[in-house]
Amino acid sequence: MAPTRRILITGAGRGLGLEFTRQFLERGDRVFAVARRPGDSTDLGALARSHPELLAPVAGDVGDDASIEAARLKVASMTDALDLLINNAAAYGTRGGSLQSLDFAELRSVSEVNVIGPLRIARAFLPLLKKGRSPKLINLTSLMGSIADNKSGGTWAYRMSKAALNMAGKNLALELHGDGVTCVGLHPGWVRTEMGGPGAPLTPEESIASMIRTIDGMTLERTGGFFDRDGRPVPW
Repeated sequence: MAPTRRILITGAGRGLGLEFTRQFLERGDRVFAVARRPGDSTDLGALARSHPELLAPVAGDVGDDASIEAARLKVASMTDALDLLINNAAAYGTRGGSLQSLDFAELRSVSEVNVIGPLRIARAFLPLLKKGRSPKLINLTSLMGSIADNKSGGTWAYRMSKAALNMAGKNLALELHGDGVTCVGLHPGWVRTEMGGPGAPLTPEESIASMIRTIDGMTLERTGGFFDRDGRPVPW
C-alpha cells in the first residue's frame, strides 16, 4: 500500500477543489483544504466530520498576503512536509464582452486570484513542498488560456489570466527543477460546476478521477508542460 500523501488544495470549499478533497480522502491521503471561509462549506464540514484524522480545513484567501501567511503557519504546525500542492482556486469574471465593455478593475481582481494567487501559494508553501516525497506542484489552468486554441475571443479576464498562469507555471518549473519539484499545468475539461455551468459535459467526479490518475503518473521529465486531464499535451 502506497504511503499516505500530504496534499494541500486551494479553493477546496466547492467545485473541483472539493471533489479533489473528497477523492484524495477516499484514498487515505492527508488533505489540507484551503478555502476563504471553510466554515461556510457544508460539504467540506461533512468531509471533516467523516475524516477527522485526515482532513484539516484551513482558512486562506489566495488574494491576500496576510491570510496566506496565517494559513502557512497553521499548516506548518500540523506537518513538516507536503508531497502535492494543487493551485485550484480561481475567479472567472465576465463571460464574452468586447474591448469597449472591458472592466479594468475586474481584469485586475481576476489576475490577483488566478495569476498572483498561485505564485503567492507556491512561495508560501515551497519550503514544505521541497521536503516532500517526489513533490509536485499542479496549477489548474484552462484551454481558454491557450492562444493557439482561441477561436472565439471574449471572456478577457479569464483567458488572459490563465495564459499568464501558464507562463508563471513554466517559470516555476524551470526554477524548481533542481529541487526535484515537478510543476505542470492541467486543463480539467469543461466541467459541470458553478463556474462551468449546467451545460458542461463532464461531472466533477469524472474530471477529478482523470486528473488524479494523471498526477499520479506525472514525473519530473514532463515538468513545465501543459496537459489535459488525461495527460495529453495541450497547445500553448
